[in-house]
Amino acid sequence: MSELTVAEATNRIYQSLEADNQDIDLHIAALKAALKREGLKEAVLDPARLPHNNRSGRKLLQAYFRQRGVKVTFASS
Repeated sequence: MSELTVAEATNRIYQSLEADNQDIDLHIAALKAALKREGLKEAVLDPARLPHNNRSGRKLLQAYFRQRGVKVTFASS
């Protein structure tokens, strides 16, 4: 399997979230590896693409990713 870019890994995260979190841990690990390869410290997600785009949903997502070693911020509109 070829190495994913951050953008590709992020798109897979969105797809996983839409598919009821199917394989989310694998996609988070791929995102973490892509961030490290590209020298980035955090992932920037588009809140409009999240299934639960409210404060509690975003905080829950951030906490889940943080537990797996990925810092998440959200793009401003």
